[in-house]
Amino acid sequence: MKRLDDMFVLTSEQQERLHAIGKLADSFVEEAHRVDAEHDFAYEHIEALRKIGYFSYTVPKEAGGQGVSLYELLLYQERLAQGDAAIALGVGWHLSVMFELNYNKAWSPAALEEMNEQVVKQQAIVNRAVTERASGSPTRGGKPQATAELLENGSYILNGRKTFTTLSPVLDYFLVIVSMGEDTAEFKIPRNTAGVRIEKTWNMVGMRGTASHDLVLEDVTLPAAALMQILPHRKVQAAAPHLLHIPASYLGIALAARKEAITFAYDYHPNSLGTSIIHLPNVVQQLGQIELELQTARHFLYSVASRWDQQVLSPEQLIPELNAVKVAAMQAALSVVDKAMRIVGAHSLALDHPLQRLYRDVRFGLHNPPMEDAVLSMLGKMAITDLEQERS
Repeated sequence: MKRLDDMFVLTSEQQERLHAIGKLADSFVEEAHRVDAEHDFAYEHIEALRKIGYFSYTVPKEAGGQGVSLYELLLYQERLAQGDAAIALGVGWHLSVMFELNYNKAWSPAALEEMNEQVVKQQAIVNRAVTERASGSPTRGGKPQATAELLENGSYILNGRKTFTTLSPVLDYFLVIVSMGEDTAEFKIPRNTAGVRIEKTWNMVGMRGTASHDLVLEDVTLPAAALMQILPHRKVQAAAPHLLHIPASYLGIALAARKEAITFAYDYHPNSLGTSIIHLPNVVQQLGQIELELQTARHFLYSVASRWDQQVLSPEQLIPELNAVKVAAMQAALSVVDKAMRIVGAHSLALDHPLQRLYRDVRFGLHNPPMEDAVLSMLGKMAITDLEQERS
């Protein structure tokens, strides 16, 4: 992977962080495989990341965090995913939530300060719980069926169920989107609140280690201070740089698959050849295509991240690139894993082989936002608009 990483120029501090995360990622591989096979959760990996202060990486420096750039965040997430993609994706949601909260500042200053302090001092973990079975992904515009009711004493009572609550076994806070009369509201719920429970429903073929179980709220009573914000009825599409943690994690899976394919091809010596298959023309061609696709996708991803960090364009102008890069990265990741499995052959389908897990995990990127059909539709309409403007 060294040649692929030559495109990045890092400071000594960034190199040290990346090296530390890389050591952890490499040590995570065996446990990640066990967790997937046994449908368990990698608690040890969460604690290891806590020890290096990883959960406060996207908290601003002035609030006590490391305040890493978007560019850095993606490098670290990509590297972490090479060892344990499920934990990387899950942790990425926490990091992206903290990134977004501090960027958009939709909460009151006191509420944001308190959240930052808990993440910095306690390495608290937070994630949003917004998806429901009936409404589907909130990116499609579904209205929550979970509800909040204002009581006479000024407190609130919440009821409902949320799906896909990633990292549910270790979340300290749930940020829940609910309907409140005609409004849609966001509440912060501590894990130990009465009426809050996790129902183990996550039984998927991939990303099993994310433990994205259902969050159940049964007459959960919260103080007025738990209401973080009333969401706009019609929210204009906003730039979402924090969501680039998603393609970074899936490119990490692709890099792990690349390594498996190269290692196998170098070490596999069928007696029909008398040598390894690494120099066979078809293998070299497949490896070359893998390198091309990875370099293209990674240059796109990190170029967009750099443009965001350097504020080359306004946030609104970067929306098409921020969306397009996820789709491009996913297409590359899917293709790379497929080619890696073609090189390894039937061995890659064995349940004790890493590639079959990488294959199942990488498929989940198709169902993380932004959705491919919506992005392609947006890009297609932009192309049509460009032509119409030229002709007007």
